[in-house]
Amino acid sequence: MSELFNLLFNPVSNGIMTVLTGISLLYWIIMSFAGDGLHLFDGDVDLDGHLHSTADVTDVDSSQDLHHHSDADTHIEPSFFAKAMDFINVGKVPIMIIVTLFKFIGWIITIISSLLLNTATWGLKSLFILIPIFFITFILMHFFTKPLAKLFKNIGYHGEEPIDFLGRIGKMKATIEGKKLGSAEFLIERDPIRLYVESLNGEKIEYGDEVIIVDESKDKKIYYVTKEITIHNI
Repeated sequence: MSELFNLLFNPVSNGIMTVLTGISLLYWIIMSFAGDGLHLFDGDVDLDGHLHSTADVTDVDSSQDLHHHSDADTHIEPSFFAKAMDFINVGKVPIMIIVTLFKFIGWIITIISSLLLNTATWGLKSLFILIPIFFITFILMHFFTKPLAKLFKNIGYHGEEPIDFLGRIGKMKATIEGKKLGSAEFLIERDPIRLYVESLNGEKIEYGDEVIIVDESKDKKIYYVTKEITIHNI
C-alpha cells in the first residue's frame, strides 16, 4: 500500500497529476449524488455558434486596418485557441468530460513515464516532464474524443444554443470608421465577450463609445453597430 501511495505522489509530477485527477473524480462523485443527477451539458463551449466571433478576445488595434469587402467575401481566420479547441472536439463533447479525460490520460502517461524513466530521482526537475506529457495528451485527445463526438451527435448534443447578440449594448475597444473593423466588448451573463464590429453607416465611432448591435453578417462573424443613443449624444 505504501509503495502504491509513493508511486502516486512521488515524484512531484506524479503528485500533481494525481491531485488533478482526484479533483475530477470528486466532481463526478458529487454530481452523481446531487439532487438533479449529472449535468453533462452545463457550461460548455459552442464552437459552431460562437468561437468564430468570441474565442479571439484579443483587442483589435485601432491602427490595424482590416478590410471588409462584402458579406459573401468576409472571412476571419479562427484564432489559434479556437483551432486548438476544435482539434479536441470542444463543443462537440461536453467540456467537463474533455477536462476529465485530459487529466486522466495525462495522469496515466505521467505514472508510466515515472516507472520507465525513474523520474523519482529527478526531484523538482520532474515537473518538466509534464510539458511533453501535456503535448502528447493533447494529441491523443483528438483520437479519444472522436468517437465521443459521434456519440453525442447521435444523441442530439450540439453544444449550447447560439447567443443572440442583436440589440446588445457594449463598449468599443478600438476606433472604427468606414469599412474598418474593430472590437467591442459586450457583457453576456456577466461574462465579457469581444466581437468584431463594423460601423453600420460608416460613421466614426471612437474607442470607449457605447454601441448597440443592430445587424450581423450572414456568417455571423461581423456585427454592425451604431452609437447607443443616450441623453448625452442626442
